[in-house]
Amino acid sequence: MSYKLGLIESKRQAASNPWTLHMSDHPSDARIFEQRLHPHRSLTKRNFLWLMLAFSAISFATTLPFVIMGAWPVAGFMGLDVLIFYFAFRSNFRAARAYEDVCVTPIELLVAKVSARGARREWRFNPAWVRLEREELEEFGTQRLALVSRGRRLEVGGFLGPDAKSDFADGLTRALAEARRGPQFSY
Repeated sequence: MSYKLGLIESKRQAASNPWTLHMSDHPSDARIFEQRLHPHRSLTKRNFLWLMLAFSAISFATTLPFVIMGAWPVAGFMGLDVLIFYFAFRSNFRAARAYEDVCVTPIELLVAKVSARGARREWRFNPAWVRLEREELEEFGTQRLALVSRGRRLEVGGFLGPDAKSDFADGLTRALAEARRGPQFSY
């Protein structure tokens, strides 16, 4: 699929990492669903380098005849175009650092949104009192996902495409249904 949906560290990985807070083995702490949502970016950094080299070469090749004819100010404007092109893509890559974490346990739904600058905001919901609203259009698929609980509404996965939103919504719906059943104690 063309989107990035990755898992946060599993319990086993967290246990091997001394810097991670350890969760107890109590059933109410069991993670039913964990997902890290990243904005999709189709251009890798390596391909960006190739694109910049090609754009710069074409810009240089089209500027050279003007400089030879004596219209040297054109070179400055063409160089300015290359700089604007570069900074636009750098801004795009910077925005791609944003992500959302969604974690469902039998007693809590945690949504954490981290901006491209690293600012983190968290929302906590009781899975028994939250519902996932989907806004779907027949032609375009899932357009919007929102968690609704007690008059509060939080949009999740806004940067995902329709197919990714649909897959995410299916998984989260199953996890919320399982969380509503409560922790599974075994004797």
